[in-house]
Amino acid sequence: MSQKDKVLAYLQAGNAITPLEALRLFGSLRLGAIIFNLREAGYDIRTTMVQGVNNRYASYHLRERITQGDFFAG
Repeated sequence: MSQKDKVLAYLQAGNAITPLEALRLFGSLRLGAIIFNLREAGYDIRTTMVQGVNNRYASYHLRERITQGDFFAG
């Protein structure tokens, strides 16, 4: 299972993920790239910026998968 698949499964289970969690859980140093690819594949992933003690970081969560049927004209 690729890191992308692992991150997707984690998000689909209802979890949010941060870069530090991705590194710890899946050995991923490029969570932003994985999230970009998942968005390109049609997943509605939202970003929340979290203020830490000395830094800010992103937390990502999955809303839903966008499909062709979700769009309609008008």
